[in-house]
Amino acid sequence: MMTERRGRVERNSRETQIRCEVRLDAGGEIEVATGLPFLDHMLEQTARYGAFDLGLQGAGDLEVDPHHLMEDAGIVLGQALGQALGDRAGITRFAAAYAPLDESLSRVVLDLGKRPYLSYNLPLRGRIGSLESETLEEWWRAFSVHLGATMHVDLLRGKNRHHMAESAFKALGLALRQAMAVGEGGVPSSKGLLG
Repeated sequence: MMTERRGRVERNSRETQIRCEVRLDAGGEIEVATGLPFLDHMLEQTARYGAFDLGLQGAGDLEVDPHHLMEDAGIVLGQALGQALGDRAGITRFAAAYAPLDESLSRVVLDLGKRPYLSYNLPLRGRIGSLESETLEEWWRAFSVHLGATMHVDLLRGKNRHHMAESAFKALGLALRQAMAVGEGGVPSSKGLLG
């Protein structure tokens, strides 16, 4: 019988206070409140399409800039998912997913092999709601590093900034769902270890 795959991380600094709990193999309970409504919406999409429970609450120095909260939200979600995956034995590891949203189409290809790398090709500039869209890259970078994932994020086409960003987060959720799925067992590496 497989043990429950779950992770819980809390991060408190002079800039942010944030906590995150995930439960894989679930996918019904999602509650996100960071003080950044667009980020909340994106993380809800990721969890929904990733089929995992997500509780993420946070606060930060938004009067300065959303950068710190964006980055720390990526850190804690990456760490919590990494914790839930444990030694990663038996996971599928590799995945690729496409997600359209109206005129926008994004692709996320990932490897959960504990080798962090981010190739980010989502050319967003300007505001989405109250959020400067350039700060989304900080979330993706922190997430890939702290999850230990190689990630290639590509916008294939799009015009509307909201649609462009959301299609990428949906593709991330779909790719995570595939890569975190449990397969036949053993460490998914020809080297016999990950990293």
